[in-house]
Amino acid sequence: MLSIQGRHALAKLMLPFFFILAVGLIMLGLTRRPAVDSLRMKLADGLSPAYRLMAAPGTGLGHLRQSLVGLTDIAGENARLRAENQKLRRWYDVAVALADENAQLKASLHWIPDNAPNFVSGHALRDAGGLYGRSILLAVGDGHGIVPGDVALDVSGLLGRVTETGSHTVRILMINDEASRIPVMLTASRGNAIMAGDGSLYPRLIYYAQDNRPVEGERVVTGEQPAPEGRDHGAFAGMPGGLVVGTVHYLRPGSPVVVPEAALDHPDIVRVFNYMIADHNGPDAPGRVHLTPPMPVAPELPLVPFQKPVRGQG
Repeated sequence: MLSIQGRHALAKLMLPFFFILAVGLIMLGLTRRPAVDSLRMKLADGLSPAYRLMAAPGTGLGHLRQSLVGLTDIAGENARLRAENQKLRRWYDVAVALADENAQLKASLHWIPDNAPNFVSGHALRDAGGLYGRSILLAVGDGHGIVPGDVALDVSGLLGRVTETGSHTVRILMINDEASRIPVMLTASRGNAIMAGDGSLYPRLIYYAQDNRPVEGERVVTGEQPAPEGRDHGAFAGMPGGLVVGTVHYLRPGSPVVVPEAALDHPDIVRVFNYMIADHNGPDAPGRVHLTPPMPVAPELPLVPFQKPVRGQG
């Protein structure tokens, strides 16, 4: 064993020894870099099993934590799915009950369903000609069967109606043209109005009841009011009710307009529907009043010219 003086001398020599060793390793790494890199990689390869052994507990704890979190998430997802399933079951029962009630009401009212309208689809072509400022040409091909008065819609709502037809194309008058006048219904206020185009993207609302003004944001659909006779192509004769048009917006106080759902500025795919369905009287039902034939008119007697009596004749 070393004496106390020897241990003190050895302790004093340790710091210079490690300093010289560090400097030597640095110089060796600079002068023999490939050898040092190879030695370092061999040392890492030799110690890799030890590294894996040391990291095994942490990796196992991480996997266990992920499994526990996954089990917790699965339990919550199952609870949410069960709640949604119960809610859907309740809505399904309500839908079945409403369907049965609807069928009973239709049977009691001798309801006649409307015929499904025929439609033709085509690509919209920009065209600045024609009689109207806001109109488009629709390429529909041969044998389209479209007639003036058919209704044009895109995927969102009402675009306009057909005014002219050709062998391959048809012209559609847009709802924002100055010649367009459409009877509409306001769904929230339950009022009626006329939607008049003015050339802008937002047709105006006119001729609405002053005591039942349009409400901001309410939905606008087509009304079932027939157009007056003798009107031009802007009057939408035969327009069915309930077609989506847009929503009410006030540009300024007292000036309601309609923000259309349809893409008036860049229409692409347009469908033209034929709603011209022949009227029918329907079946007789209790309470139906039969019209009596008009009374026959008596034949007129021939007029006899009046002769003034001559004086002196009895």
